[in-house]
Amino acid sequence: MKLNIDTLLDAQSIVPIVPDRATLMHHSIALDAGRIVALLPTAEAHARYEAKRHMVLPNHGLIPGLINTHTHAAMNLMRGLADDLPLMSWLEQHIWPAEAAHVSETFVYDGTLLACAEMLRAGITCFNDMYFFPDAAARAVLNAGMRATLGMILLEFPSAYAGDADAYLHRGLEIRDTFRDEPLLNFCLAPHAPYTVSDKSFAKVLTYAEQLNVPIHMHVHETRDEINQSIALYGVRPIERLSRLGLLGLNLIAVHAVHLESEEISLLAQQGCHVAHCPSSNLKLASGISPIGSLIKAGVNIGLGTDGAASNNRLELFGEMRLAALLAKAASDQADTLPAHEALAMATIHGAKALGLDSEIGSLEIGKAADLVAVDLSSLETTPCYDVASHLVYAAGREHVSHVWVAGELLVEDRRLTRLNVDAILGKASHWRSKLAQGA
Repeated sequence: MKLNIDTLLDAQSIVPIVPDRATLMHHSIALDAGRIVALLPTAEAHARYEAKRHMVLPNHGLIPGLINTHTHAAMNLMRGLADDLPLMSWLEQHIWPAEAAHVSETFVYDGTLLACAEMLRAGITCFNDMYFFPDAAARAVLNAGMRATLGMILLEFPSAYAGDADAYLHRGLEIRDTFRDEPLLNFCLAPHAPYTVSDKSFAKVLTYAEQLNVPIHMHVHETRDEINQSIALYGVRPIERLSRLGLLGLNLIAVHAVHLESEEISLLAQQGCHVAHCPSSNLKLASGISPIGSLIKAGVNIGLGTDGAASNNRLELFGEMRLAALLAKAASDQADTLPAHEALAMATIHGAKALGLDSEIGSLEIGKAADLVAVDLSSLETTPCYDVASHLVYAAGREHVSHVWVAGELLVEDRRLTRLNVDAILGKASHWRSKLAQGA
């Protein structure tokens, strides 16, 4: 007698990520109650299961949902607002003034929903966010049906969201309490950067992180100017300052980590820190190229991030995987520094590990959440295919994503969003474009 399940997916290939470098040809994956219940050859699956929905994906590769380990989702509404500028000019002369004039709960909700729509269509099922009004972001994420870790942001200067550092922390903790029972939402502490957060505030961040067992998500060593400023003010580079304050540890996600000395790489590895690598943003803002090869050799766990659309313009990880792999090869003079399977792992299981969610997502394993992506490999651009993982990194793009599931729910079907009203989202984006353009 066959077992009844919700969904059975027959695929030409499955790249489960765990075990490493495995590709399962002509296999099926069985989903029930939002979880993966089996991966097995298709003939065996048909003999064992009776599914409410049986989908045949004859030209597709199935992979875990991609995980964006660093973004500022609501900044999708600022895409292209101030391009071709270095980081501090970009921030101080354009982005921060625009935020001061326009950021509100409505802005964050509309911008995050736009970002969710873009990310889902690109195969991203989970993202790690850092922005104001995370309660508005939470509502957008839940309406989109995807998964997110939302940052309890902390700065020393006032904004429309909070008046001082203590107010940022208080509001963030309240929001976490409000949404703590939502299975698709997690939270992290998100002090913006060493140059915008005081020692006193960092001490509070550390206390709360240890009490709540949540990650600390922070920009670290993004630019040389940041490092020079730290030396001038504190007498040490930012990572040394963070080390003295006790911030380096298993729950730190160091975003960017571009300008690192060998001792700093060793320290990040020894303390079990994670890095969120954002290659496109680093290049666009002329911040530099992160020493990914050295970080990998040291054993640092590395996830991939897009950063916000204002400093990248695209919230998609296929391009980040390809760029990360190519940059690592060029920087190290070794073609095998970051192979395709490792780049895929960065966009999946390594990102999940950084967020403390690797027991739940990041690989296609029995018992894990049914967060999956189907990539159509039948197009001219992806034919012929000799190695599925290689194609996913070096040939495919977000335009090849055909289906996306989160917790077993089909959110993208034949490249169409099933939950979200695209016309309404575009209308809101047009409204905000008019408002921001007037200010610019």
